Formats: sequence, C-alpha cells, structure tokens
Amino acid sequence: MDVGVHVARFTWPNSPGSIAPTLAEIATVADAGGFDSMHVMDHFFQMDQFFAADEPMLEGYTTLGYLAGITSRIRLGLLVGGVTYRHPGLLAKIVSTLDVLSSGRAEMGIGAAWYEREHRGLGVPFPSTSERFERLEETLQVCLQMWSDDNGPYQGVHYQLAETLNQPPTITRPHPPIMIGGSGEKKTLRMVAQYGNATNLFVGTPEEASHKFDVLRQHCDDLGSDYDAIRRTMLYQGSALFSGDTNAFVKEMAGFANVGMQAVMVMPLGPDPVTMVTSLAGNVVPQLAEM
Repeated sequence: MDVGVHVARFTWPNSPGSIAPTLAEIATVADAGGFDSMHVMDHFFQMDQFFAADEPMLEGYTTLGYLAGITSRIRLGLLVGGVTYRHPGLLAKIVSTLDVLSSGRAEMGIGAAWYEREHRGLGVPFPSTSERFERLEETLQVCLQMWSDDNGPYQGVHYQLAETLNQPPTITRPHPPIMIGGSGEKKTLRMVAQYGNATNLFVGTPEEASHKFDVLRQHCDDLGSDYDAIRRTMLYQGSALFSGDTNAFVKEMAGFANVGMQAVMVMPLGPDPVTMVTSLAGNVVPQLAEM
C-alpha cells in the first residue's frame, strides 16, 4: 500500500515567510523517504468547515510547479482541483506543462467543486450541483481530446473549443493519470469508470470502501472498462495519526488494504509537519509498503 502526503493547511509559525521553506522540506523528506506522491489543497480560501477561512491558502498548480523543481521522484497533483476553477482547455495546458517540467510526474486531480463561499468571494461563477457535474464530464472529455492526436474542435453544452492544440505533448503517455475525487455512486464513480485512472474516496471503514469498490466495478462492467486498471486511493481522516498512534494507523490501513485499497493520503495538519512526515517515512511507509 502506497502512502502520499497531502498538504491541506499552510498555517505554520512565521507565515508567510516560512511557507516556501517548510513546503520544500516536506517535499524533500517525502521524495527521499519512500512516499509515493505529494498533493496540495486546491482552494481560494481555507475551508471554513474546519479552520478559519482567512488562514493561508496557496494556488494549487503554482505550488506544484514549485515542488516539481525541488523533487525528482514523487508524483505531484491536486487533491483535488475544482472543475469551476479553470477553463478545461487551460487546465489541460497547465497539467501538460507540469508533466513536462517534472519529467512525467504530473497527475490531474479533479472534482465537481463545492465551496460556495470562495466562489462568491472572488467572483467565480458557482453553478448548480447538476451543472457542475455536467461541466466536470465535459472537462474530462476536453482534457482527453487535448491529450490525443485530435486537434480539432470540441463542441459541448458548456464549453466550445475551436482548436484543441496542445504542444508540447505530455511526457507521460498517453496522458497524465486522471484522479477523480468523490464517493458519489451514480455520477462520480461512473465518471471514474468512464474517464479516470484513479479514484480518491472519502470513506471511514473498510466495509464502506468495499461497497464503493463494488459500485465502481459494476460501472466498469457496464461501460466495458478495466476495473483493475483504476488506482484505488483514500484520504485519511481518522484520529490515530493525529494522536500519534502509528501502530493503530498501520492496523487500520491493513483493513483497507485487505479490501483492495492501494494508497492512502495523509495530512500533516499541525504546526510541525516536517517532523510528522519524517516519522512516517522512517516507520509507517515501509510497513504499509509490505501490505
């Protein structure tokens, strides 16, 4: 089972001057310490469901570009980007640029977006839930066309592109992995089966994960896609790691691995993220790698 680092909070002592060097240190430890990937949050404001909205929040792809320059091995992506944040043609170009400059380590994480306050705050349109899912599907179609040999037009309900030219092409062939975030069984997991290379789930128990995998497998069967080719990942939201009980965390992850989970993303939310990531690299990552 692989372990990724997901940086969801940038509230560190002596911010904002400490943000860049702290991120660099996290990335360096993760890159050398056996972590599979590093992801960052993609929001305009910090999520007010958990922390104060005015805490520091970085723009996602700019941050990944910075991380690409100081790492050499780990995969880089957003967990996950909001479909409303970037025009799909521009999004494909951004991810392609990251892939080229990171020597093929980019991943496109994307979801339907949900945080209305930040949209209203910065004047970004926030359509209905149904329209956001329509836009998500069209965005996936646009990106896949941009990453194909088809440079022709794209005509959708919400997006119209006259010319889907994308040069230079990505180093990762046929394109960077597409990770679709969310656990919705009717729309999200169907899109994973149809367009995605990875799913990122919000699940609390192995039983819940197993059920979601059954739903995903059924969508794959219905669409004629390969379930086993889809990487199954989760964002850890339990309490064991945050209380420092790494043995309980490893035991918990064994249950998820047994039902087919392939990777877990952990969040260093405290004021000393480097110490947490260093500890995991030396202790937890090797244990999970054996699962």
